[in-house]
Amino acid sequence: MILLMLSRNFSNTLIQKLDAISRRLRNVKYRILGVRLIGDVHLRRIRIPRNFHDIEINNGTYIDDGTVMIISGEPTGNPKLRIGKFCGFNRYTIIDASELVEFKDYARIGPGCYITDHNHKTKADELIMNQGLTSSPTIIGRDAWLGANVSVLKGVTIGDGAIIGAGSVVTKDIPPQSIAVGVPAKVIGSRS
Repeated sequence: MILLMLSRNFSNTLIQKLDAISRRLRNVKYRILGVRLIGDVHLRRIRIPRNFHDIEINNGTYIDDGTVMIISGEPTGNPKLRIGKFCGFNRYTIIDASELVEFKDYARIGPGCYITDHNHKTKADELIMNQGLTSSPTIIGRDAWLGANVSVLKGVTIGDGAIIGAGSVVTKDIPPQSIAVGVPAKVIGSRS
């Protein structure tokens, strides 16, 4: 029995050490590709298809498995995706930036969210695929929390400390410290 417990403890410790080594190697890989990782960033198995130089992630941020960061348009050398300190992103979140998507410090993002700063143009006399994009910065405030499967569309600012309920679609600005839910999201209360 004691040997079995020691074996389990050893196995758990070994797994934790290997996971830490894998995380450090992922950070080295993304730094070499040009992602600006500032401080200790915890990247799980994420995907960044292109434009690595346009991403900045700050100290203490955790980004979980399956998160995808898509950076559209020509590389600028300036962050099109800026993630503050101590942010948390749950699994399978998609961030799609062409101008600027910014997460202020301590933002929390639930699983399966979609956050973007652009949309297709929609003139009737032209194919949508040929019209290009229209964009406007999207900002997620300090200590804001997005529940599971929230969509945040272009040009939206979610205020500091706001909470967005699971499954909501945010199409307009949400004031600080507000609680908003629905499709489209509407303010239903306040944290204060």
